[in-house]
Amino acid sequence: MVKTTQASDLSLYEVEEKFNLVQVKTLSFFPEWQLDLPELNEYEKECLDRSRDDFLSLMKYPLHEEVVKLSILVPLLSLAGLLRFPFYPQAEADIKIAVEDGEEIIRGKIDIRILLKHLCAVVIEAKNKQFSVDVALPQALIYMMATDYNNEKPIFGFVTNGKHFQFIKLIKQDTPQYALSDEFTIVNQENGLYRVLQILKLLKQLVQV
Repeated sequence: MVKTTQASDLSLYEVEEKFNLVQVKTLSFFPEWQLDLPELNEYEKECLDRSRDDFLSLMKYPLHEEVVKLSILVPLLSLAGLLRFPFYPQAEADIKIAVEDGEEIIRGKIDIRILLKHLCAVVIEAKNKQFSVDVALPQALIYMMATDYNNEKPIFGFVTNGKHFQFIKLIKQDTPQYALSDEFTIVNQENGLYRVLQILKLLKQLVQV
């Protein structure tokens, strides 16, 4: 009998074991977030400063993750150009992926998935501000593994709780490998959303090649 497991119930260790995933920690595997990044104009910086100010003011209250999306993700994705053609955003998309032995199916929902011609994907898992982005990482990796995409090219994603952001690179080979960027935050003196938007813009260019 096939067992069904919810993606949100799995730890990072369990995800790595079930999908034979290996984390790579050498910088050369994930250079994209460290490359020369696109410059931001003053309008983009002003928009990001407003988003940060809105979010930090709302932090005084208990926040649902939907508010995270509204105050941070929507402006960020719009400025990055990921909410318009040829990108195709999907919200709360259902995913289903079989573990290698075929005796287990993992199900879940992607908060926001943005596709380019159904080939490249940016997967975003937004979590309540009370949780670390580490909580979202296992789910994001499952969703990225479930993407029907050319195994030779990388899939990029990122996770956020509104305050903190981290990018993921996954290459689906015989032994799938993934790596993580540094973690960026909006609570430092310099608005970390600047760097996040710069990286998103660069990844957008890369997946359109």
